[in-house]
Amino acid sequence: MAKLRRDTIWRWRIQWSLVSLAALALIIYNAAANLWLLRPTCSIQSTPQPAVVEATCEPCLDTVPNIIIDDDPISRVDLNLGRWDGSRSYKLFDYVAVGDLYVDVSANRQVCLATQSSIERLHELLQIAVHWSGPISVAVFVAGDELRLLRAFAMWLYRCQPELYSRMAIHLTMPMVRPGIPGNLPVWAKNCNADPLPVGERRADTVAWRSRHPYPQNHLRNLARKNCHTPFTFLVDIDIVPSKGMAEELDKFLVKAPKCQLCAYVVPTYELDKRVSIFPPSKKELLRLSKSKLAIPFHRKVFIYNQYASNFTRWEASGGNESLETHISHNVTNFELLYEPFYVAPDTVPPHDERFLGYGFTRNTQNSHKERIKSGPFGMLCQSVANVATALGPNGPGRFGGSPTQTNSLLGVTLIVILHCIVIF
Repeated sequence: MAKLRRDTIWRWRIQWSLVSLAALALIIYNAAANLWLLRPTCSIQSTPQPAVVEATCEPCLDTVPNIIIDDDPISRVDLNLGRWDGSRSYKLFDYVAVGDLYVDVSANRQVCLATQSSIERLHELLQIAVHWSGPISVAVFVAGDELRLLRAFAMWLYRCQPELYSRMAIHLTMPMVRPGIPGNLPVWAKNCNADPLPVGERRADTVAWRSRHPYPQNHLRNLARKNCHTPFTFLVDIDIVPSKGMAEELDKFLVKAPKCQLCAYVVPTYELDKRVSIFPPSKKELLRLSKSKLAIPFHRKVFIYNQYASNFTRWEASGGNESLETHISHNVTNFELLYEPFYVAPDTVPPHDERFLGYGFTRNTQNSHKERIKSGPFGMLCQSVANVATALGPNGPGRFGGSPTQTNSLLGVTLIVILHCIVIF
């Protein structure tokens, strides 16, 4: 009996020991399995590992969108600010978009090209910028939803034409009764394969409002000109395109020209027939087109007195056989009140009268200023490189003017050629 009991106890001890060993083995296995599952996923490399970059609190430029920072500066404009014109009818904003080279180019050039435009004509700025290598100051009039189109155009320029954009400064004018409205950008703003500002982008109510209200072009002219930083400004309309190399040639001329604060150098302006597809490369070529009736002085048919005082007959008499450098051709003494030349002048000339709105007889509100009339005689300069601009329309060449307070439509297909031949007054 005692022996049987000892055998039973022994078997129980052996079984308990086996169970304990199995449990201990299971515990060890589970621990090993957990350690294996929690091991690092990357294996140890025999080659040197790149240095670990310490984390910073600044966002990564490759992962954080920077569209607003870089290509949409107009979105940051506070429309509650700006400055009013004298009648508090229009609010003006300076430098809503500025190219990164505008200041440097202005410091190294003699002439800044100043121009003004509405949204529907703003695409013509591209042709100006391709031909003009100096700084460009452009004032743009927007109403209602046109503000988003100006934003889109500035973004398109930044992305797709960075060299042109880098030399520009864009300014903004809005009417008090219909200020600009921020909106969604059109798809072409980020598409360099698309043409900017296609027809039909504006809302119908904006187009209707614009047709009933005059265009404040004298406000825009003053805004563009006063934001130039060169000794001289070349103030043109958006459909006036300078010839290639004109900025450089004017720099050479103005450095050598006698210092005269009361002198302005007026650029003779021509219209080309729509059949002429190539810019005249020289004055001789332009005169050949003139003899063939394919080029005429600007506004000769619609309003001859607009440029009549420049005396194109005398200017053309040389036949193009003169020095290639810009030089004085002749004096112009028959100043007329309706004379509206395009000219290069110091920024000390009087501003345009902002009481005159709309199209027609608005540039002469500056040219006929009493201080300008007393300043002295006119003179004509000449150089043999041509400039051209295009004004599109349905009914042949020509652009009509009107009374100082009327808005008149642009008619015809007009190519305007400006030589580096200039009129002084």
